Parts: sequence; C-alpha cells; structure tokens
Amino acid sequence: MIQVQHLTRRYGDLTAVRNVSFEIGHGEVVGLLGHNGAGKTTIMKMLTGYLEPTSGSVQVADLTLGPDTRAIQRRIGYLPENCPVWPEMTVIDYLHFQAALHDVPETRRDKAIAMAIRRADLKAKATASIQTLSRGYRQRVGVAQALLHEPDILILDEPTNGLDPTQIRQMRELIRDLAQHATVIVSTHILQEVQAVCERVLIMRAGELVVDARLEELQRSGGLLLSVEGDPRPTLASIDAIQSLTAVPDQPGRYHLDAPLDCAPQVVENLTRAGIPLHALEPQRRDLEKVFAEVNEEAAHV
Repeated sequence: MIQVQHLTRRYGDLTAVRNVSFEIGHGEVVGLLGHNGAGKTTIMKMLTGYLEPTSGSVQVADLTLGPDTRAIQRRIGYLPENCPVWPEMTVIDYLHFQAALHDVPETRRDKAIAMAIRRADLKAKATASIQTLSRGYRQRVGVAQALLHEPDILILDEPTNGLDPTQIRQMRELIRDLAQHATVIVSTHILQEVQAVCERVLIMRAGELVVDARLEELQRSGGLLLSVEGDPRPTLASIDAIQSLTAVPDQPGRYHLDAPLDCAPQVVENLTRAGIPLHALEPQRRDLEKVFAEVNEEAAHV
C-alpha cells in the first residue's frame, strides 16, 4: 500500500529525516514514535504531500509522490497535531466546507457528513460554534474532517490529545473500526495508546528509523523466564546461546535467561536430564515503554 524508499529531508545544514525506508500494507495500524525532533512530523508531512522530500520516494499503490501528489492526497485523511479549525463556524458548517475541499460530490455530502459526525461522536455538538467546544471536542472535529472522503489511508498525529478517558476509549474503538477498511498511521507520545491500538511500531531517533517491528515481536524479545526447583545454572552453563542467567530478586526459583526463544527446547532437555523439576519456561515480555527507553539509551552511549 505505502512504500517509502530512502526518504531524506534537509533544512539547510539540518537533516531532519535521513535515509528512511519502510513499507506499510493495507489495513495495518502502525504507530510512529520518537522524541520531539526525531522526525515524526516531517515524515507525516512528506507522506501527505505537504512537504517535498530532499531525496527519496513515496509510493501509494501505483502512484508516486510528485507526479501523482494530488491523486495521493485524495486517498489520505490527515489529522495534524493542531488541526486548523475556524472558531466562528459551527461544526456542521465546517464539515460542509471541508467536504467541498475534499471534492466530496454534492450529492454525497450530507451522507458523508452525517457518517463522520456519527463516527466521531459529534452529534450533540453538530450545531455548536467551534469556539465554544472543549479541546477534546475540537480534536474530534479534526478526526471527522479526516474521515469525510472515506480515505484509504489515515494519518493521525496525536489523535487522543486533549481527550478524557471515555473519549480515549472511543477513539481507540474508532481506530480499530477504521483499520477494517483503511491503513492507519498513528503518531503519539503516549506509548499506552500505541500498545492499545497498533500492531506494528516504527521508532524514529534523530531523523533515522531505528526500529521497524511488530509489537508482539518486540515485547517477546526480552529473553526467557524460568521457574524451577533448585539452582539450574550449572546445568545450563553448557548452552552457548545463553548469554547470561540471573536470579530474579525476591522470587526464589525464578531466573532470567538472556537467550533467544529457540533455545527453549535445549533448556528443557538439559533440566530434564539433570532431574531438576521445571515449573515454567516462558518468554520474558517487555512493554513498549521499556523498548522505547532501551532504544534511546543506546543512542546516549554512542
């Protein structure tokens, strides 16, 4: 669906994005993460055609950014972090205006606006002036305008910004619903939101793409957790794949193995041969916060 190859963007001597490549398939929900200044917003602006890359290419299906920018933009719904709205307009008037900008045919506009209002849960505020809305409701107006033309791709920059817990839950449900028909890219600094709705994560650091992996794989790549009777260390010392084996503090009989998952059968075999009772052997799961911290700690030591 989306192919990004060697994407680079420079501002004078500053390289905001450097040689970034990735592919995103139809229906994927992908989280784009990184500290402020990592290049996330620059990536999104280039994907949407609002910013030209210094070098590299972006393809959407059989279209190429540059010669086909307008055609690509018709397939994208974009929610910028601070979505521009006209405060003196009512919600429904603003959506009519946006529908015209999105080239929604007049015969379909009323239906498209009604659908966007329903999906963004704006029915109670449809006739209200935007300047009277809370930050959370303004955010939902931004989401509604991104949905009007039923895009193939949705790019959401901080979609839960300003929302209360109930609205956040509704936004998560909406993103899951949208993913049934569209590709969704979510950029946020709230890692829990990525864990809640995304199946894959791209992590940017200083303009470079340093992680591109499925969330499940990242969370399972923390080694193995072993629960046994007795001390397994002498028995497992002969397994070369185990980099380290350390006792878990305050948990007798539990050990952390810094080792790949595929060495688990050999661990079981050695313990069984030595007659050491095995209670559990499972992947050591990590949350996204830990993964994100590890990525940025590596940069601090470079």
